[in-house]
Amino acid sequence: METPIKSVVLPGGIRLPYVDHGDRAGVPVLFLHGTSDSWRSFENVLPELPGWMHGIALTQRGHGDADRPATGYRTEDFADDVAALMDALGIEKAIVVGHSMGGSIAQRFAIDHPERLLGLVLIGARASWHRHPGVLALGEAVAAMTDPVDPDFVREFQLSTLARPVSPAYLETVVAESLKLPAHVWRAAFAECVFQADHTAVLGRIATPTLLMCGGQDDFARDEQETLLAGIPGASLLVYPDAGHALHWEEPQRFAADLAAFVARAAARDLAAA
Repeated sequence: METPIKSVVLPGGIRLPYVDHGDRAGVPVLFLHGTSDSWRSFENVLPELPGWMHGIALTQRGHGDADRPATGYRTEDFADDVAALMDALGIEKAIVVGHSMGGSIAQRFAIDHPERLLGLVLIGARASWHRHPGVLALGEAVAAMTDPVDPDFVREFQLSTLARPVSPAYLETVVAESLKLPAHVWRAAFAECVFQADHTAVLGRIATPTLLMCGGQDDFARDEQETLLAGIPGASLLVYPDAGHALHWEEPQRFAADLAAFVARAAARDLAAA
């Protein structure tokens, strides 16, 4: 059965698609994808979640079939979109899950909107990206990008996030989603969000239960996990030894089970503190 795609128009007029799964009265869990992805980054995770969770996978500005403003691609802009989406859906607090660039946005959200969080999950995340040699090289290629975006570049980019194969059909899906981005969104996402975001000095301001998840073969983020673990009070780290940067693509069932266990603990802690 085809997944119904909904949308919300934020106060600034930007339309963002999203899909949801589970009990709408359940614990809200918002999923934020990485650079060039869309809600489909979590397409195989949502059906694996327990029914008591309300999973909401968002397509962020500029990505997928969302509106593509000419400007506004800082982590602060994306984080404010999340708060506006929660307002539009009547969600007071949520678990926020961010992958890669989405992890940077989730950190920003935790710093700027701490009262809206039940917990934080960072998948393949970094406190900063601009010192990583591989990301710097990728950024140089993106800075020179023009339309039409090269499909071979996109395919190699997505393959670089994997340590093990995913189904060919799913790989084609994520490549097709990435090809929806015009060159100016690729450039802006890297320049304004990926390279400008550096939360190293303010990680201590994240005051919510936090789970770090990283693949043992993640060449983009593995080296940064100790920085996040030391900087975020009370954070815990879960490593998938054989997985790459997109561990939730490679092991969606395991990811969903580990996420559900964390969400249950965070929700119970919030209820006890109420």
